[in-house]
Amino acid sequence: MPERLAETLVDLWTPLIILWITLPSCVYMAPMNQAHVLTTGSPLELSRQSEEMRILSRSKRGWVWNQMFVLEEFSGPEPILVGRLHTDLDPGSKKIKYILSGDGAGTIFQINDITGDIHAIKRLDREEKAEYTLTAQAVDWETNKPLEPPSEFIIKVQDINDNAPEFLNGPYHATVPEMSILGTSVTNVTATDADDPVYGNSAKLVYSILEGQPYFSIEPETAIIKTALPNMDREAKEEYLVVIQAKDMGGHSGGLSGTTTLTVTLTDVNDNPPKFAQSLYHFSVPEDVVLGTAIGRVKANDQDIGENAQSSYDIIDGDGTALFEITSDAQAQDGVIRLRKPLDFETKKSYTLKVEAANIHIDPRFSGRGPFKDTATVKIVVEDADEPPVFSSPTYLLEVHENAALNSVIGQVTARDPDITSSPIRFSIDRHTDLERQFNINADDGKITLATPLDRELSVWHNITIIATEIRNHSQISRVPVAIKVLDVNDNAPEFASEYEAFLCENGKPGQVIQTVSAMDKDDPKNGHFFLYSLLPEMVNNPNFTIKKNEDNSLSILAKHNGFNRQKQEVYLLPIVISDSGNPPLSSTSTLTIRVCGCSSDGVVQSCNVEAYVLPIGLSMGALIAILACIILLLVIVVLFVTLRRHKNEPLIIKDDEDVRENIIRYDDEGGGEEDTEAFDIATLQNPDGINGFLPRKDIKPDLQFMPRLQKRLPKGNTRE
Repeated sequence: MPERLAETLVDLWTPLIILWITLPSCVYMAPMNQAHVLTTGSPLELSRQSEEMRILSRSKRGWVWNQMFVLEEFSGPEPILVGRLHTDLDPGSKKIKYILSGDGAGTIFQINDITGDIHAIKRLDREEKAEYTLTAQAVDWETNKPLEPPSEFIIKVQDINDNAPEFLNGPYHATVPEMSILGTSVTNVTATDADDPVYGNSAKLVYSILEGQPYFSIEPETAIIKTALPNMDREAKEEYLVVIQAKDMGGHSGGLSGTTTLTVTLTDVNDNPPKFAQSLYHFSVPEDVVLGTAIGRVKANDQDIGENAQSSYDIIDGDGTALFEITSDAQAQDGVIRLRKPLDFETKKSYTLKVEAANIHIDPRFSGRGPFKDTATVKIVVEDADEPPVFSSPTYLLEVHENAALNSVIGQVTARDPDITSSPIRFSIDRHTDLERQFNINADDGKITLATPLDRELSVWHNITIIATEIRNHSQISRVPVAIKVLDVNDNAPEFASEYEAFLCENGKPGQVIQTVSAMDKDDPKNGHFFLYSLLPEMVNNPNFTIKKNEDNSLSILAKHNGFNRQKQEVYLLPIVISDSGNPPLSSTSTLTIRVCGCSSDGVVQSCNVEAYVLPIGLSMGALIAILACIILLLVIVVLFVTLRRHKNEPLIIKDDEDVRENIIRYDDEGGGEEDTEAFDIATLQNPDGINGFLPRKDIKPDLQFMPRLQKRLPKGNTRE
């Protein structure tokens, strides 16, 4: 056993010793070719064994590398040596053949199957592919049987500085408020470099400004752009162009660079006050201009923009502050002067105003520069105009009693021409407001008189319109409303508020209230109605009823005794005198009808007529109606029977007082002898009373279908055709 263990150790360490001897030559070749670096490591343990490897009597050995390097963009007359494959197997008398497979094998990388040297036959680009994974295998030259299992290794492409920095999002735009302090951050821009950031300085960038100084600066490493001058004024220059450079290799000479542009715009701040374009404005306006009309416009200019230029306008002084107002026009940024109250040329011909424009949005940073406002003077001249007449009052209220006499003066309206050349005025009533022509007006002095009688109970108010017209210019007219109130006089006597009818129970008690009545008066006294009730003098000692005045201005009628009997007297009439409290007082007599009724024990009225009283107790109203219907039906039958009986017994001979001329019927057919005598009653011809006509037999109906024509109706007293 010790001998076999020693033999195994010899077999294991012998290749390592050989590799250590050959390693210096490999390391020496790497710097010369600048293409590869070989590294050593522990032998790789085989995880899988093929059937062919099982027949090998020797122990498996591992490869002596794990990665190689090759420089990108290398070009030369000969392929570049990347590295050499070498196994730790003892070659002995056998020859070893090396096989390469994987990424780029045969197309990019080529291997010498005898020596194991690997060459790059194409130009490589790290930015296109940074590393390649290949598989190496050693086989027997003659049998092609694997001597080692396949093993992967990596060839990494080493970076060179072949890519310039790029600003992918340029050109750039940024803003910064004007008047900013020194070092205010504007923005930051970044460039990208496709070179390897972890190998050398190929991707280490340094930023600088090529154009845009001395206004802006940039931090070399972070690319943060800041203001380099304080208090830059937008009103002086609003936009700046900055050219920025990014250079790799840490900014050293030989590095590659890229540039971009940045447009910096200064945003506005409210650092300028408004300023009126002129210090004095002149406007003229006719005195009859409509209220609310724009008189003129004033404008204060502001070098700022947007909301920083918005100003509010006010009238702060002058003798026309009550007549004029100024409003701000947000669109035009000016002030509009408008008329608030009517002008009168004859009273005042000019006005002076002092207007102010002040910024709405104040920036506290610049409030110390002074007031952000300005003032100007406005002179307004009033022009004369032909004005319509002016009434002494905008409305008139007149009062008249309803019993006023016709043509009496109710009131008066006055008007004047406000112009300097005053014109006489004529007055008239707009008849559309006085269709019934109840009022008249004096055209010269405006006195209103009564044309027809008035009745307050029909209409309390009358609203008319008075027209004033200039005599010199009929187009100048004015109108004024006149309200005429009709005052009440006591011309209506009081009366019952409604048609009252009282019911008195036969079993009522003395002092029982039969009915409560109230009165009404069409008049309208100032202190309200107060009525006095009394009985007629001859009814003061009425034995049956008495009256009682209530606090609510109503009257109660009371029974003096009990034992009323509707068989003795069914209805009582009680006249009541009602007087008002007018001056002079008026009165009227209203009669209350009191019916005596049969009532239940609890005072509910059941019947108020004598017939119902004598009927048997317990007979319902439905039974009474049925009996009445039967009686009416019997009467109808009797009348019909008598009528039919009378017609049946009526004689055939015409009486003297009957006029039978309308019953004559003419026949054109010839006589039939005996047949004719059978058809007509000969006795009728012998009757002296039948001279003026004949009465047709009632037992024979004439055959009208053979009548050729109708007999004309003769005048009265003539029987001829």
